[in-house]
Amino acid sequence: SEEEKEKKKKKKKGGGGGEETEEEEPDESMLDWWSKYFASIETMKEQLRQQEAAAAEAEEKDEMEIAEGSKGHAKNKEKSKAPKDDKKKKQQSVPELPEKKNKQKIDELKVFNKELEAEFDNFEDWLHTFNLLRGKIGDNDDNATEEERIVGRFKGSMCVYKVPLPDDITKEAGYDPNFGMFQGIPSNDPINVLVRVYIVRATDLHPADINGKADPYIAIKLGKTDIKDKENYISKQLNPVFGKSFDIEATFPMESMLTVAVYDWDLVGTDDLIGETKIDLENRYYSKHRATCGVSQTYSIHGYNTWRDPMKPSQILSKLCKEGKVDGPHFGPGGRVKVANRVFTGPTEIEDENGQKKQTDEHLALAVLRHWEDIPWAGCKLVPEHVETRPLLNPDKPGIEQ
Repeated sequence: SEEEKEKKKKKKKGGGGGEETEEEEPDESMLDWWSKYFASIETMKEQLRQQEAAAAEAEEKDEMEIAEGSKGHAKNKEKSKAPKDDKKKKQQSVPELPEKKNKQKIDELKVFNKELEAEFDNFEDWLHTFNLLRGKIGDNDDNATEEERIVGRFKGSMCVYKVPLPDDITKEAGYDPNFGMFQGIPSNDPINVLVRVYIVRATDLHPADINGKADPYIAIKLGKTDIKDKENYISKQLNPVFGKSFDIEATFPMESMLTVAVYDWDLVGTDDLIGETKIDLENRYYSKHRATCGVSQTYSIHGYNTWRDPMKPSQILSKLCKEGKVDGPHFGPGGRVKVANRVFTGPTEIEDENGQKKQTDEHLALAVLRHWEDIPWAGCKLVPEHVETRPLLNPDKPGIEQ
Protein backbone atom coordinates (compact mmCIF):
# COMPACT_ATOMS: atom_id res chain seq x y z
CA SER A 1 0.00 0.00 0.00
CA GLU A 2 1.03 3.60 -0.41
CA GLU A 3 1.40 4.02 3.35
CA GLU A 4 3.89 1.21 3.53
CA LYS A 5 5.84 2.77 0.70
CA GLU A 6 5.84 6.08 2.50
CA LYS A 7 7.12 4.31 5.62
CA LYS A 8 9.86 2.65 3.59
CA LYS A 9 10.79 6.05 2.24
CA LYS A 10 11.08 7.43 5.76
CA LYS A 11 13.18 4.45 6.78
CA LYS A 12 15.43 5.08 3.82
CA LYS A 13 15.98 8.63 4.88
CA GLY A 14 16.33 8.17 8.60
CA GLY A 15 17.45 4.58 9.13
CA GLY A 16 20.82 3.49 10.53
CA GLY A 17 23.77 2.77 8.26
CA GLY A 18 23.27 -0.97 7.94
CA GLU A 19 19.61 -0.72 7.18
CA GLU A 20 20.20 1.95 4.59
CA THR A 21 22.23 -0.20 2.23
CA GLU A 22 19.63 -2.96 2.36
CA GLU A 23 16.79 -0.55 1.64
CA GLU A 24 18.79 1.21 -1.02
CA GLU A 25 18.77 -1.61 -3.53
CA PRO A 26 15.10 -1.86 -4.50
CA ASP A 27 14.23 -5.08 -6.26
CA GLU A 28 13.09 -4.30 -9.81
CA SER A 29 10.02 -6.50 -9.46
CA MET A 30 8.95 -4.66 -6.30
CA LEU A 31 8.95 -1.28 -8.01
CA ASP A 32 5.91 0.17 -9.69
CA TRP A 33 4.71 3.53 -10.93
CA TRP A 34 4.05 4.68 -7.38
CA SER A 35 7.68 4.11 -6.35
CA LYS A 36 8.64 6.35 -9.21
CA TYR A 37 6.03 8.94 -8.24
CA PHE A 38 7.03 9.10 -4.58
CA ALA A 39 10.72 9.39 -5.49
CA SER A 40 9.79 12.26 -7.83
CA ILE A 41 7.73 13.98 -5.15
CA GLU A 42 10.77 13.93 -2.86
CA THR A 43 12.83 15.56 -5.60
CA MET A 44 10.18 18.22 -6.15
CA LYS A 45 10.01 18.99 -2.42
CA GLU A 46 13.79 19.25 -2.30
CA GLN A 47 13.79 21.71 -5.20
CA LEU A 48 11.10 23.80 -3.54
CA ARG A 49 13.07 23.79 -0.28
CA GLN A 50 16.17 24.97 -2.09
CA GLN A 51 14.22 27.73 -3.83
CA GLU A 52 12.74 28.85 -0.54
CA ALA A 53 16.13 28.78 1.15
CA ALA A 54 17.64 30.83 -1.66
CA ALA A 55 14.80 33.35 -1.43
CA ALA A 56 15.17 33.59 2.37
CA GLU A 57 18.90 34.06 1.98
CA ALA A 58 18.39 36.88 -0.53
CA GLU A 59 15.86 38.51 1.79
CA GLU A 60 18.26 38.21 4.72
CA LYS A 61 20.98 39.88 2.68
CA ASP A 62 18.64 42.73 1.73
CA GLU A 63 17.66 43.24 5.36
CA MET A 64 21.32 43.30 6.38
CA GLU A 65 22.07 45.89 3.73
CA ILE A 66 19.31 48.10 5.05
CA ALA A 67 20.28 47.62 8.70
CA GLU A 68 24.03 47.93 8.40
CA GLY A 69 24.51 50.65 5.84
CA SER A 70 27.17 50.07 3.22
CA LYS A 71 30.31 49.95 5.42
CA GLY A 72 29.09 47.43 7.94
CA HIS A 73 27.57 45.44 5.13
CA ALA A 74 30.88 44.63 3.51
CA LYS A 75 32.12 43.03 6.73
CA ASN A 76 28.86 41.23 7.26
CA LYS A 77 28.92 39.79 3.83
CA GLU A 78 32.20 38.11 4.48
CA LYS A 79 31.12 36.86 7.87
CA SER A 80 27.84 35.42 6.74
CA LYS A 81 29.36 33.94 3.63
CA ALA A 82 31.76 31.59 5.33
CA PRO A 83 29.32 29.67 7.54
CA LYS A 84 26.77 29.55 4.77
CA ASP A 85 29.20 27.97 2.36
CA ASP A 86 30.10 25.58 5.10
CA LYS A 87 26.49 24.64 5.58
CA LYS A 88 26.06 24.03 1.90
CA LYS A 89 29.08 21.76 1.83
CA LYS A 90 27.78 19.80 4.78
CA GLN A 91 24.31 19.45 3.34
CA GLN A 92 25.66 18.24 0.05
CA SER A 93 28.20 15.82 1.40
CA VAL A 94 25.82 13.94 3.68
CA PRO A 95 23.02 12.74 1.37
CA GLU A 96 25.32 12.44 -1.65
CA LEU A 97 25.79 8.66 -1.59
CA PRO A 98 22.27 7.34 -1.04
CA GLU A 99 20.95 9.99 -3.42
CA LYS A 100 23.21 8.79 -6.20
CA LYS A 101 22.35 5.16 -5.71
CA ASN A 102 18.70 6.00 -5.60
CA LYS A 103 18.96 7.97 -8.81
CA GLN A 104 20.36 4.96 -10.64
CA LYS A 105 17.72 2.68 -9.24
CA ILE A 106 14.45 4.53 -9.39
CA ASP A 107 13.68 6.48 -12.50
CA GLU A 108 11.76 9.67 -11.94
CA LEU A 109 9.17 11.72 -13.73
CA LYS A 110 8.69 15.46 -13.50
CA VAL A 111 6.20 16.66 -10.92
CA PHE A 112 4.89 20.08 -11.87
CA ASN A 113 3.63 22.11 -8.96
CA LYS A 114 1.17 23.84 -11.30
CA GLU A 115 -0.81 23.09 -14.42
CA LEU A 116 1.15 22.11 -17.49
CA GLU A 117 -0.18 25.11 -19.42
CA ALA A 118 1.60 27.53 -17.06
CA GLU A 119 4.90 25.87 -17.91
CA PHE A 120 4.40 25.84 -21.70
CA ASP A 121 2.77 29.21 -22.52
CA ASN A 122 -0.74 27.77 -22.54
CA PHE A 123 0.16 25.58 -25.53
CA GLU A 124 -0.69 28.53 -27.72
CA ASP A 125 2.48 28.23 -29.77
CA TRP A 126 0.49 28.59 -32.96
CA LEU A 127 -3.15 28.39 -31.98
CA HIS A 128 -4.66 31.11 -29.83
CA THR A 129 -8.08 30.76 -28.24
CA PHE A 130 -10.55 33.64 -28.27
CA ASN A 131 -13.85 33.38 -26.44
CA LEU A 132 -16.94 34.31 -28.43
CA LEU A 133 -19.36 36.15 -26.15
CA ARG A 134 -23.10 36.63 -26.39
CA GLY A 135 -24.11 40.32 -26.50
CA LYS A 136 -25.76 41.82 -23.43
CA ILE A 137 -29.52 41.96 -23.95
CA GLY A 138 -31.49 42.64 -20.80
CA ASP A 139 -30.79 43.98 -17.31
CA ASN A 140 -29.92 40.56 -15.97
CA ASP A 141 -27.16 40.26 -18.56
CA ASP A 142 -25.31 43.23 -17.16
CA ASN A 143 -24.10 41.29 -14.18
CA ALA A 144 -23.62 38.00 -16.01
CA THR A 145 -20.01 36.85 -15.73
CA GLU A 146 -17.97 36.55 -18.88
CA GLU A 147 -17.93 32.77 -18.34
CA GLU A 148 -21.74 32.66 -18.61
CA ARG A 149 -21.75 34.69 -21.80
CA ILE A 150 -19.39 32.38 -23.71
CA VAL A 151 -21.19 30.80 -26.66
CA GLY A 152 -18.16 29.30 -28.33
CA ARG A 153 -14.44 29.53 -28.86
CA PHE A 154 -12.57 30.69 -31.91
CA LYS A 155 -9.10 29.31 -32.41
CA GLY A 156 -6.66 30.81 -34.79
CA SER A 157 -3.53 32.82 -35.28
CA MET A 158 -2.83 36.17 -36.81
CA CYS A 159 0.50 37.18 -38.24
CA VAL A 160 1.56 40.44 -39.82
CA TYR A 161 4.57 40.33 -42.14
CA LYS A 162 6.58 43.10 -43.70
CA VAL A 163 6.60 42.59 -47.49
CA PRO A 164 8.82 41.66 -49.19
CA LEU A 165 10.05 39.16 -46.63
CA PRO A 166 13.79 39.33 -45.85
CA ASP A 167 15.76 36.70 -47.79
CA ASP A 168 17.26 35.05 -44.74
CA ILE A 169 13.82 34.02 -43.47
CA THR A 170 12.90 32.44 -46.77
CA LYS A 171 16.25 30.67 -47.09
CA GLU A 172 16.67 29.50 -43.49
CA ALA A 173 13.22 28.17 -42.89
CA GLY A 174 12.86 26.68 -46.34
CA TYR A 175 9.40 28.21 -46.36
CA ASP A 176 7.37 29.42 -49.24
CA PRO A 177 7.16 33.02 -48.00
CA ASN A 178 3.61 33.41 -49.30
CA PHE A 179 2.42 30.91 -46.75
CA GLY A 180 4.44 32.32 -43.87
CA MET A 181 3.99 30.28 -40.74
CA PHE A 182 0.85 28.58 -41.98
CA GLN A 183 2.64 25.55 -43.31
CA GLY A 184 2.28 22.11 -41.91
CA ILE A 185 -1.05 23.10 -40.42
CA PRO A 186 -3.19 20.02 -39.80
CA SER A 187 -6.20 19.48 -42.04
CA ASN A 188 -9.56 20.58 -40.80
CA ASP A 189 -11.09 17.12 -40.86
CA PRO A 190 -12.41 15.74 -37.57
CA ILE A 191 -9.97 13.34 -35.90
CA ASN A 192 -10.68 10.56 -33.47
CA VAL A 193 -8.50 10.35 -30.40
CA LEU A 194 -8.22 8.16 -27.33
CA VAL A 195 -7.90 10.26 -24.20
CA ARG A 196 -6.42 8.54 -21.19
CA VAL A 197 -6.80 10.45 -17.95
CA TYR A 198 -4.72 9.40 -14.95
CA ILE A 199 -5.90 10.84 -11.65
CA VAL A 200 -3.36 10.40 -8.91
CA ARG A 201 -4.70 12.23 -5.90
CA ALA A 202 -6.27 15.40 -4.55
CA THR A 203 -4.82 17.50 -1.73
CA ASP A 204 -6.31 19.90 0.81
CA LEU A 205 -9.86 19.59 -0.45
CA HIS A 206 -12.38 22.02 0.93
CA PRO A 207 -14.46 20.31 3.64
CA ALA A 208 -17.98 19.69 2.36
CA ASP A 209 -19.57 18.04 5.40
CA ILE A 210 -20.40 19.18 8.91
CA ASN A 211 -17.69 16.94 10.35
CA GLY A 212 -15.07 19.00 8.53
CA LYS A 213 -14.34 16.20 6.07
CA ALA A 214 -15.57 15.17 2.62
CA ASP A 215 -16.35 11.95 0.77
CA PRO A 216 -14.74 12.77 -2.57
CA TYR A 217 -15.20 10.98 -5.88
CA ILE A 218 -14.18 11.81 -9.44
CA ALA A 219 -16.39 12.98 -12.29
CA ILE A 220 -15.10 13.40 -15.83
CA LYS A 221 -16.84 15.04 -18.74
CA LEU A 222 -15.77 15.26 -22.37
CA GLY A 223 -18.29 15.84 -25.14
CA LYS A 224 -21.08 13.32 -24.74
CA THR A 225 -19.07 11.21 -22.30
CA ASP A 226 -20.01 11.76 -18.70
CA ILE A 227 -18.34 9.51 -16.12
CA LYS A 228 -19.25 9.68 -12.43
CA ASP A 229 -17.12 7.33 -10.38
CA LYS A 230 -19.58 7.46 -7.52
CA GLU A 231 -19.27 3.97 -6.15
CA ASN A 232 -15.54 4.50 -5.57
CA TYR A 233 -15.89 7.52 -3.30
CA ILE A 234 -13.27 7.79 -0.55
CA SER A 235 -14.82 8.14 2.86
CA LYS A 236 -14.03 11.08 5.19
CA GLN A 237 -10.87 12.25 3.45
CA LEU A 238 -9.58 15.66 2.37
CA ASN A 239 -6.40 14.20 0.81
CA PRO A 240 -7.73 11.22 -1.13
CA VAL A 241 -5.37 9.05 -3.19
CA PHE A 242 -7.45 7.97 -6.19
CA GLY A 243 -4.87 6.25 -8.40
CA LYS A 244 -7.31 5.70 -11.25
CA SER A 245 -7.24 5.88 -15.00
CA PHE A 246 -10.11 6.53 -17.39
CA ASP A 247 -10.22 5.98 -21.15
CA ILE A 248 -12.46 8.13 -23.31
CA GLU A 249 -12.81 8.24 -27.08
CA ALA A 250 -13.42 11.68 -28.49
CA THR A 251 -13.49 13.60 -31.75
CA PHE A 252 -11.68 16.90 -32.25
CA PRO A 253 -12.66 19.67 -32.75
CA MET A 254 -16.17 18.97 -31.41
CA GLU A 255 -15.11 17.40 -28.12
CA SER A 256 -11.94 19.01 -26.89
CA MET A 257 -12.68 20.58 -23.49
CA LEU A 258 -12.10 18.00 -20.77
CA THR A 259 -13.57 18.69 -17.33
CA VAL A 260 -12.22 16.82 -14.32
CA ALA A 261 -14.28 17.44 -11.19
CA VAL A 262 -14.27 16.22 -7.61
CA TYR A 263 -17.70 15.80 -5.99
CA ASP A 264 -18.66 15.13 -2.40
CA TRP A 265 -20.74 11.99 -2.05
CA ASP A 266 -23.87 12.37 0.06
CA LEU A 267 -26.20 9.66 1.27
CA VAL A 268 -29.18 12.00 1.17
CA GLY A 269 -29.84 14.77 -1.34
CA THR A 270 -27.61 15.67 -4.25
CA ASP A 271 -23.84 15.40 -4.32
CA ASP A 272 -22.09 18.76 -4.11
CA LEU A 273 -19.37 19.87 -6.45
CA ILE A 274 -16.15 20.54 -4.52
CA GLY A 275 -14.24 21.88 -7.49
CA GLU A 276 -13.32 21.25 -11.12
CA THR A 277 -10.61 21.98 -13.64
CA LYS A 278 -10.94 22.32 -17.43
CA ILE A 279 -8.29 21.23 -19.89
CA ASP A 280 -8.18 22.16 -23.57
CA LEU A 281 -7.04 18.89 -25.14
CA GLU A 282 -6.94 20.19 -28.69
CA ASN A 283 -4.28 22.80 -27.89
CA ARG A 284 -2.18 20.08 -26.27
CA TYR A 285 -2.65 17.77 -29.22
CA TYR A 286 -1.54 20.31 -31.80
CA SER A 287 1.20 21.99 -29.76
CA LYS A 288 4.73 21.60 -31.06
CA HIS A 289 5.78 20.89 -27.45
CA ARG A 290 4.17 17.49 -28.02
CA ALA A 291 1.86 17.36 -25.03
CA THR A 292 0.16 14.11 -26.03
CA CYS A 293 2.27 11.75 -23.92
CA GLY A 294 5.31 12.94 -21.98
CA VAL A 295 8.82 11.87 -22.98
CA SER A 296 10.32 9.57 -20.30
CA GLN A 297 13.89 9.82 -19.06
CA THR A 298 14.79 6.33 -20.21
CA TYR A 299 13.51 3.77 -22.70
CA SER A 300 12.71 0.33 -21.37
CA ILE A 301 10.47 -2.42 -22.69
CA HIS A 302 9.52 -4.09 -19.40
CA GLY A 303 9.19 -3.39 -15.69
CA TYR A 304 7.75 -0.41 -13.85
CA ASN A 305 9.22 1.96 -16.37
CA THR A 306 7.79 0.56 -19.58
CA TRP A 307 7.59 3.08 -22.41
CA ARG A 308 3.98 4.33 -22.52
CA ASP A 309 3.80 6.25 -25.76
CA PRO A 310 2.23 4.41 -28.72
CA MET A 311 5.17 5.67 -30.84
CA LYS A 312 8.75 4.64 -30.11
CA PRO A 313 11.41 7.36 -29.64
CA SER A 314 12.88 6.69 -33.10
CA GLN A 315 9.46 7.09 -34.74
CA ILE A 316 8.79 10.33 -32.87
CA LEU A 317 12.21 11.65 -33.83
CA SER A 318 11.79 10.83 -37.53
CA LYS A 319 8.39 12.53 -37.53
CA LEU A 320 9.73 15.68 -35.81
CA CYS A 321 12.68 15.88 -38.21
CA LYS A 322 10.41 15.48 -41.23
CA GLU A 323 7.88 18.04 -40.04
CA GLY A 324 10.56 20.54 -39.02
CA LYS A 325 12.54 20.05 -42.26
CA VAL A 326 15.53 19.02 -40.16
CA ASP A 327 18.32 16.88 -41.62
CA GLY A 328 18.43 13.50 -39.89
CA PRO A 329 18.33 11.40 -37.88
CA HIS A 330 21.53 9.67 -39.08
CA PHE A 331 22.43 6.79 -36.77
CA GLY A 332 26.15 6.04 -36.94
CA PRO A 333 28.44 3.41 -35.43
CA GLY A 334 29.68 3.71 -31.85
CA GLY A 335 26.39 4.92 -30.34
CA ARG A 336 26.16 8.22 -32.22
CA VAL A 337 23.29 9.97 -33.94
CA LYS A 338 23.43 13.16 -35.98
CA VAL A 339 20.47 15.55 -36.22
CA ALA A 340 20.87 18.87 -38.07
CA ASN A 341 24.44 19.84 -37.07
CA ARG A 342 24.38 18.25 -33.60
CA VAL A 343 25.76 14.87 -32.62
CA PHE A 344 24.28 12.94 -29.68
CA THR A 345 25.65 9.80 -28.04
CA GLY A 346 24.04 7.05 -26.01
CA PRO A 347 23.81 3.31 -25.31
CA THR A 348 22.89 1.02 -28.20
CA GLU A 349 21.75 -2.11 -26.35
CA ILE A 350 18.54 -2.98 -24.56
CA GLU A 351 17.68 -5.93 -22.31
CA ASP A 352 14.37 -7.74 -22.59
CA GLU A 353 12.64 -9.51 -19.67
CA ASN A 354 14.90 -12.56 -20.03
CA GLY A 355 18.08 -10.49 -19.88
CA GLN A 356 18.76 -11.00 -23.60
CA LYS A 357 20.62 -8.02 -25.08
CA LYS A 358 19.46 -6.56 -28.40
CA GLN A 359 20.75 -3.75 -30.58
CA THR A 360 18.52 -0.66 -30.60
CA ASP A 361 18.52 2.95 -31.71
CA GLU A 362 15.81 3.93 -29.24
CA HIS A 363 18.12 5.23 -26.47
CA LEU A 364 19.91 7.42 -29.00
CA ALA A 365 16.66 8.77 -30.40
CA LEU A 366 15.47 9.49 -26.86
CA ALA A 367 18.68 11.41 -26.11
CA VAL A 368 17.81 13.75 -28.99
CA LEU A 369 14.17 14.12 -27.90
CA ARG A 370 15.26 15.07 -24.40
CA HIS A 371 17.37 17.90 -25.90
CA TRP A 372 15.10 18.79 -28.78
CA GLU A 373 15.21 22.47 -27.73
CA ASP A 374 18.90 22.55 -28.78
CA ILE A 375 18.04 21.78 -32.40
CA PRO A 376 18.19 25.00 -34.45
CA TRP A 377 14.95 26.40 -35.97
CA ALA A 378 12.63 23.46 -35.39
CA GLY A 379 13.62 22.72 -31.81
CA CYS A 380 11.58 23.45 -28.70
CA LYS A 381 11.25 21.86 -25.27
CA LEU A 382 9.18 18.67 -25.39
CA VAL A 383 6.84 17.87 -22.53
CA PRO A 384 8.54 15.35 -20.21
CA GLU A 385 6.82 12.40 -18.56
CA HIS A 386 5.08 14.17 -15.72
CA VAL A 387 2.33 14.62 -13.21
CA GLU A 388 0.72 18.06 -13.13
CA THR A 389 -1.03 19.76 -10.23
CA ARG A 390 -4.19 21.67 -11.10
CA PRO A 391 -6.27 23.96 -8.88
CA LEU A 392 -9.89 22.90 -8.43
CA LEU A 393 -12.31 25.80 -8.78
CA ASN A 394 -15.99 26.15 -7.99
CA PRO A 395 -18.19 28.58 -9.99
CA ASP A 396 -20.00 29.52 -6.74
CA LYS A 397 -16.73 30.64 -5.16
CA PRO A 398 -14.90 32.33 -8.03
CA GLY A 399 -11.14 32.61 -7.78
CA ILE A 400 -10.81 30.58 -4.57
CA GLU A 401 -8.96 27.31 -4.87
CA GLN A 402 -10.90 24.39 -3.49
